[in-house]
Amino acid sequence: MDIICLADVKAVLGEGPTWDADAQSLTFVDIKGRRAFRWREDAGLEEFATPFRLGSLIPRASGGYIAGTDRGLVHVNLDHGRFELLFDPEEDRETNRFNDAKVDRFGRLFAGTMDDEEKAASGAFYRIERSLTCTRVEDGYRVTNGPAFSPDNKVMYANDSALQTTFRYDLAPDGTPVNRRVLARYEEGEGYPDGMTVDAEGCLWIAFWDGWCLRRLSPEGERLSELRLPVQRPTSCTFGGPSLDRLFVTSARIGLEEEALATQPNAGGLFVLTPGVAGIADRPFAG
Repeated sequence: MDIICLADVKAVLGEGPTWDADAQSLTFVDIKGRRAFRWREDAGLEEFATPFRLGSLIPRASGGYIAGTDRGLVHVNLDHGRFELLFDPEEDRETNRFNDAKVDRFGRLFAGTMDDEEKAASGAFYRIERSLTCTRVEDGYRVTNGPAFSPDNKVMYANDSALQTTFRYDLAPDGTPVNRRVLARYEEGEGYPDGMTVDAEGCLWIAFWDGWCLRRLSPEGERLSELRLPVQRPTSCTFGGPSLDRLFVTSARIGLEEEALATQPNAGGLFVLTPGVAGIADRPFAG
């Protein structure tokens, strides 16, 4: 299988790839590098400086993007360089920042936070409605990643990267995750489960930080396949392209010594591959 470095941006901490089916574009971020990117097949790559550290960049149905940052939730207009702070649900958690975020099948945004030093279990998941009502729906995470949602939106998956654990929740009709249980745990040397997505068959694709790979898991947690990557620290993935059959993968170079970087010169780049299964179109945030 060909794995192509689509954009060698050398991100310090690349994250948050999101496919906009309407615009046929991919957005992703460099959290630590304070950069955002937008890629189109016909126009190539655009790069934007950001005043905040963006953990995610999600298209809004009303236009522009919503982003989780180190200052709270922000409305973003990339073309005009506007970053408008909406609200911060964690003013009382000064060491926290937003990390990964995804939209469920009904257009609700689920955004996770984490202790920036990755020490305290002060991270939480928030559900943001179309009206911008924000509810804390889960707490006690060290490093939130994901979430991801089953095709029927009845299941939510979430990673606590620091615990090397993937959790599975039942998702109530109102978007409340309940009945948490462990879907999978990973051993020393297997890497840390990071960002993820779900394919059209309902299986999970998870990027493994320090694992050099993506792994595909069944909804029951069975390991179905593993795709080796040319970088040590893949961070997240999403399906995109006109047929949703391409898998885009972000990566990071933070913490890698020069010797390690010499063996993986495209670390921090955006990669693309065709895994043989299609994905599900990401919905924009309904607000």
